[in-house]
Amino acid sequence: MRILLTNDDGIHAEGLASLERIARTLSDDVWVVAPEQDQSGYAHSLSISEPLRLRKIGDKHYAVRGTPTDCVIMGVKKILPGMPDLILSGVNSGANIADDVTYSGTVAGAMEGALLGVRSIAVSQAYSYAGEDRVVPYETTEALAPALLKKLVAMPLPDGVLLNVNFPNCAPDEIEGTVVTSQGKLVHSLWVDERRDGRGLPYYWLRFGREPVEGKKGTDLHAMRNRLVSVTPLQLDLTAHEIRDQLTKALA
Repeated sequence: MRILLTNDDGIHAEGLASLERIARTLSDDVWVVAPEQDQSGYAHSLSISEPLRLRKIGDKHYAVRGTPTDCVIMGVKKILPGMPDLILSGVNSGANIADDVTYSGTVAGAMEGALLGVRSIAVSQAYSYAGEDRVVPYETTEALAPALLKKLVAMPLPDGVLLNVNFPNCAPDEIEGTVVTSQGKLVHSLWVDERRDGRGLPYYWLRFGREPVEGKKGTDLHAMRNRLVSVTPLQLDLTAHEIRDQLTKALA
């Protein structure tokens, strides 16, 4: 099995090294094509107004000055000797659940794989803070992902479907199980934080402001809060099929 790895945290991210160790429990034919720099929050964007720069950093290891989507396209269309059998995107530093799925470059890497007709799985690990330092228990993903991925790879998937896997913020022996979930809903907004540079001119940072949400049972949010590994099937078809008839009547 030929496996292509990518992420949105960048080629030197600890989570990508963790993902490679996981992938090597499934196959020896593992390729890494990841962004040169952090591309978190770039979602499913393409670099179409500037050239892509490719740098080989080791055997089957490449860095692309572009987005996760660019990396998957470069891997499949340019770098690999043939189509991959599996694309893994991650391990992301932080969960990609609920509304965050729409912003996530990690999920977008798997999304592009699904568009190209390759079985694709996004993998993310929730974290906490110790003071100002982010503490990401990648050991949880490494301990549990190999067996889970073997099961997920063995089952058939419809065209246009990808899997979004999230591991909760706890030690491996504290995991309560694995559940199939739906995408939850966060109560949050993006805030515009205005600051001033050394000359007194304004500049702006986007930052998240969120309110606590319990999350309905059966959602990825509920799973994370209850120490359950979340597996969410996502689809590329964004059509709201349930209102098509209503729209047809309204336009008649």
